[in-house]
Amino acid sequence: MEQRYGSRKSRPDEQQRRKDGAGEIVDISEEGFWEMTRSSAGANSSTGQAEGETSGIDSFPEDIDLVITSVSLLKRPKFRYRISFGTYSLDVHEDVMIKFRMIKGAVFTKRELEEIVFADERQQAYADALHYLSRKPRTGYEITMRLGEKGWGEDTAAEVVQRLVDEGLVNDAVYAQEWAGQRVRGRGKGKLWVGHELRQKGVSKPLIEEALQMVSEDDEFESAKELASKKWRTSSGEPADRKRKTGAFLMRRGFSGSLVSRVLRELGREDGISEEEEWENE
Repeated sequence: MEQRYGSRKSRPDEQQRRKDGAGEIVDISEEGFWEMTRSSAGANSSTGQAEGETSGIDSFPEDIDLVITSVSLLKRPKFRYRISFGTYSLDVHEDVMIKFRMIKGAVFTKRELEEIVFADERQQAYADALHYLSRKPRTGYEITMRLGEKGWGEDTAAEVVQRLVDEGLVNDAVYAQEWAGQRVRGRGKGKLWVGHELRQKGVSKPLIEEALQMVSEDDEFESAKELASKKWRTSSGEPADRKRKTGAFLMRRGFSGSLVSRVLRELGREDGISEEEEWENE
């Protein structure tokens, strides 16, 4: 579409938005004129929907040119605008409005507006994903599941995750490496446990293996020994019983049998126990 789409370097002045608090929507229809004005008296008090106005792309007529008659900023949710085509209207995010140059007088067909609606859905899903990411890092799988819970379709979720990957906001390889190091060194978890956690988070097997390889055997041993020492000191009974209790505890934490045996031999030597007393895995 010629002369229909465009972009703008900066958003409308947000301080000006806050000054106009009387109506639900404010008109910014004129091209190049972004000063906020009060919404019309006929606007609905809760949604800003003018009386007699029909919303939703499905209600739009086919095979005719649709001319934008007004563009109005909604007070809630933030950064969303109502685009009116006479008695028809739809709501889009500010970024989408600017990208497709949806200003008063611009002409669209229903098919073109359907594409814009799809773009707006992706933008909303992207905003949901960013909010989810703002709390802590996530894997691509976790974001996909979250978007599904919010009602977004698989295709939309996939596009959003790919966008986040392209922007460097989601990186399963880095996530797995940081998770593995933190869980082994800081939380006393063995590599078997950590691998299971990463699988639940949807990280691929090659990335899990790579992440676990980056955690040194010495780091895992020291983590296991620190845990075992506490368990060893608080366990009662004969040395063999203490070994079994401590060994079972470490196994439940995800440490391998060979590493557990090594830790127990070390604790036994420090406690003056003969190496001939072998630990038996129960």
